[in-house]
Amino acid sequence: MKQLKGLHHVTAITSSAEEIYKFYTYILGMRLVKKNINQDDIHTYHLYFADDRGNPGTNMTFFDFPNISKSQRGTNELSRTSFRVASDDALSYWEKRFTNYEIPFESDQMFFGKKAITFEDFDGQRYALVSDETNIGIPSGEPWYKGPVPDAYAITRLGPMFMDVSNLELTHQVLSTVFGMRKMKTEDTLTLYEMGDGGNGGSIIVRENLTQGNAVQGYGGVHHVAFRVDEKEDLMKWYRELSEMGIPSSGYVERFYFGSLYIRILPNILFELATDGPGFIDDEESYEVLGEMLTLPPRLRPKRDYIESQIKNFDTVRSTREFKKEVF
Repeated sequence: MKQLKGLHHVTAITSSAEEIYKFYTYILGMRLVKKNINQDDIHTYHLYFADDRGNPGTNMTFFDFPNISKSQRGTNELSRTSFRVASDDALSYWEKRFTNYEIPFESDQMFFGKKAITFEDFDGQRYALVSDETNIGIPSGEPWYKGPVPDAYAITRLGPMFMDVSNLELTHQVLSTVFGMRKMKTEDTLTLYEMGDGGNGGSIIVRENLTQGNAVQGYGGVHHVAFRVDEKEDLMKWYRELSEMGIPSSGYVERFYFGSLYIRILPNILFELATDGPGFIDDEESYEVLGEMLTLPPRLRPKRDYIESQIKNFDTVRSTREFKKEVF
């Protein structure tokens, strides 16, 4: 089975598409590269925040399901998403930035030798910023050059994905035997797995959690995590090999911006495999205006008028604005 290349994207749930846009744009300094809709529920936004060009492995995406309740934390969940920054000095910058914007955070965190800061957004979604100071492996992405965070301190890529599980042995079998990840080390209650070239961009950190019941999905929680493959043929190979192992999957799903395959093996946790291309620069949007209009895959474009009547529009134009690089 072909090895997974690393993290592709994380999809979470928010209570407000407009507020999460403001948080990611003005606080985290990530670029909205696609203002899309959930292709399985056209009453719901699907927003993609990423590096400057939306490179694979940099995307944090959000659904805003109408009338959904707040998530309940527990075991068997994707518990925390992390982002990479270039250095320990960058973490010091973010401490000042979060203090300025009154974002609660905890500094002086350490995960497998990497310094980190943990924090939450307005929904209670859990995050970490992880330093690349001593990192080797999958390279970083490209800072959003027009954004408010200086390039030296900017978020450049997804970092390790955190999972809480009730069955550590089953999780090990799934990650290692099914997905080909490498168990690297264990520290206290955490176990580190890597895929592809490894490092912060190809890591899963697993915590055994036997003290809580199952988490309940809602806003403030993660919907799924996706891992990278090269192209459609790789997904088809994965589909065949999963079928031979008796593991059900969605089969190939065309998302236009990338191809997908969904697998739910562990309780409550949804994994996706996704292709690196075609990407977000397409026939509707050029690089300069990524994320500034509601874009739709071709099969949904005939329904544009109806879709636009069902969702609340909000302004995401940034190409005509100038962001001051904020130094604290």
